[in-house]
Amino acid sequence: MTDAIVIGAGPAGLMAAEQLGKAGLSVTVADAMPSVGRKFLMAGKSGLNITKAEPDKAFLAAYGEQQPTALAAALAQFGPDEVIAWAEGLGQPVFTGSTGRVFPTVMKASPLLRGWLARLVGLGVRIETRWRWDGWRNDALIFETPAGIKEATPQVTVLALGGASWARLGSNGQWAAHLAESIAPFQPANMGFVVQWSDHMAPYLGSPVKSVALTAGNRTSRGEFIISERGIEGGGVYSVSQAMRDGATLTLDLKPDWSLERTRSALNKPRGKASLSNHLRKVLKFTAVQTALLSEFGRPFPDDLAALIKALPFTHHGPRPMDEAISTAGGLQFEYLTDDLMIRQKPGVFCAGEMLDWEAPTGGYLITGCLATGRLAGSSAARFLKPLST
Repeated sequence: MTDAIVIGAGPAGLMAAEQLGKAGLSVTVADAMPSVGRKFLMAGKSGLNITKAEPDKAFLAAYGEQQPTALAAALAQFGPDEVIAWAEGLGQPVFTGSTGRVFPTVMKASPLLRGWLARLVGLGVRIETRWRWDGWRNDALIFETPAGIKEATPQVTVLALGGASWARLGSNGQWAAHLAESIAPFQPANMGFVVQWSDHMAPYLGSPVKSVALTAGNRTSRGEFIISERGIEGGGVYSVSQAMRDGATLTLDLKPDWSLERTRSALNKPRGKASLSNHLRKVLKFTAVQTALLSEFGRPFPDDLAALIKALPFTHHGPRPMDEAISTAGGLQFEYLTDDLMIRQKPGVFCAGEMLDWEAPTGGYLITGCLATGRLAGSSAARFLKPLST
């Protein structure tokens, strides 16, 4: 018997379990995979970006212009400062990079996860792996386990089931069938885009593109991106991917620190016998990959080449498949939840993390959002069960 069951052992689920454990409740975390935090660990392979240190207004803007009340409340209670204090409380000092991104000093997720699991064990939290949730039978939770079908009737439940990308790490979105009437369709978020490159781009496949600005809709990014055999990917693209997915045209500013007038003046310098590529290298300090992109998407060149350089239309053929996306949009809609993240039609069942219908760019926002909603769901579930003592 257990007071609370948390389904899903990613950041949101583990944070919910921590809050429930701190409230003195008996807690079981159930996860379908053989081990916990798999997507969390994968995110940490290139350096675990846990949050973004920046002014509140800029930080909240990353989650959209109009956040649901519950999401805004979760972020207000557990924002960048709180994430930093939480990580350091687990024995993992952090540092802030030049762009405001915050990382554990060790640049890995595994030490943080080990410390977190040790804390949960100290709180009496039990973790069951290879427990795959299969919905409800009457009021009981149904799990497929190595020992067969199990039923559980906790007093409170927190669902932290993830989105619908990276199925091999446990996020496959299949849980949506059990809440179908309240689900917004999943869409890829923070994803790459398909580009059918011409042969002349072959030497540049795998090359990073730096010192450019990408604009789609009302979003502009100065982040780096990668030219891959299949298209484009990387942080610079992810920052504008929502607008691109929704139909906005992508343009590149190949000289973002220069005005149009300065760019035009430099191009008007005598060229002599130099080729155009050499001229661009000399007067604009273009790299070979910048020149290649200009040729790929700009030919035939107009008379006013400077204007093209400042706003180069970039042709793509839509997002890469959803399972390759870093995260997903869509999921359980907030209108079906109370402001403390409880499903209105299922008293005692709370939800958190990427399974909810919100999205944010990479750069620390995703993990912070999962931690914050997990904390709110867990503390709300504890208050629901023990209203006088929490």
